[in-house]
Amino acid sequence: MDEPGNDIPALDYEGRPLDAANCAACAHAALQAAGGCEIGRCCVNDIYARRIDRFFRTHPELANGHLDHGYFEVRAVAARYADLFHLGALMHDADETVRLQLALRVPQRQLQQLRDDPHREVRIRVAQRIALEELAPLIRDPDYQVRAIVARRLPEALLPLLMNDVDLQVRLVVAGRIAMPALWRLVEDQAAEVRRIAAMRLPAPLLAALVADPDWTVRWEVAGRAEPPLLERLRDDPEPEVRERAAAALASRETIDG
Repeated sequence: MDEPGNDIPALDYEGRPLDAANCAACAHAALQAAGGCEIGRCCVNDIYARRIDRFFRTHPELANGHLDHGYFEVRAVAARYADLFHLGALMHDADETVRLQLALRVPQRQLQQLRDDPHREVRIRVAQRIALEELAPLIRDPDYQVRAIVARRLPEALLPLLMNDVDLQVRLVVAGRIAMPALWRLVEDQAAEVRRIAAMRLPAPLLAALVADPDWTVRWEVAGRAEPPLLERLRDDPEPEVRERAAAALASRETIDG
């Protein structure tokens, strides 16, 4: 069965049709004659990345020789299969697709050079792979997704550096990991979602700081974990769901104590 993409016209990266004449003039003409490549399916000269990838997957030994190709897709696909010690020549490639492949493959020493890459997708891959001891500079990255990945991987002791991040998604990650006493400071976060996580994780004796939180979902979390003195207050909460949870918690405790 034909694979997806076989109905896409066979064009080179400048938009010109590929035909038998191209094969005859190709540096890999011998491969074509031996059935090692095929126009519209497995061809390094095609504009379609899937066909380029099939070529290098079939002939990975040819990848090193195409790292300076004029078409960025050829360079990017070749970078997946090339020997690692040849990839250094692409560290400052003009196309982010190529640099993205490097971020997925190069050793740690070279990965550090990509921490300040201008493209967010490259820095995201760097944040996912870079050694923990080299992660801290990405705390200041301008992209929230990079910082969120940093927050997931950062050593716990450094998480307070991100607890006041401007982006909610980053602070949510921090809230789920940060330890006391820094966790206590999250009761004053501007976002109810963050305060709710704090209510789920704070030691029960400290939940008094959230018993009058303006957001009912935060108070609902408190009602599920608080001690009886706070539960008595929450039994009179203006929100029915909070009152019900507090009353259920009190009844449960009375049953256990009784």
